[in-house]
Amino acid sequence: MTEAHTTGAGTKSAGAAKMETPQAIREMAEKGTAQAKQAYAKMSAATAEASSVIQNAGATAAQGLKDSNAKVIEFARTNSNTAFDNANELLAVKSPTEFFKVSAEQARKQFEVLSEQTKEFTALSQKVMLETAEPFKAGAAKAFAGPHS
Repeated sequence: MTEAHTTGAGTKSAGAAKMETPQAIREMAEKGTAQAKQAYAKMSAATAEASSVIQNAGATAAQGLKDSNAKVIEFARTNSNTAFDNANELLAVKSPTEFFKVSAEQARKQFEVLSEQTKEFTALSQKVMLETAEPFKAGAAKAFAGPHS
């Protein structure tokens, strides 16, 4: 019922001949495999580079946030001390005229302090944004420069 796949001394049957792969197909498969390995290596390197860029930007942003929080705490401490000092001054006034004079002077000083604090915080925020964007900018420049860099 079953057919033998080999005939006589060493000859191959039709089934075995179909199993052999022509050399051209084998070379094409090997070339495709080599190209796939090369593409994988490039993609892996690009992923590692992107990961590094994101980590650097994240670390920079975290440090910037830390610096910003420290600045906010410094401002809060300064403003609290100023408010306490102002309250003490107001408690020491002897007349309504002196009260309005002291209040106006305190308001003017506080406005100047708040203006200066706003400038400082704006400058710090801009610095943090620029430093955080720098790794992305450098990574993009490197990516678009291509393999020549």
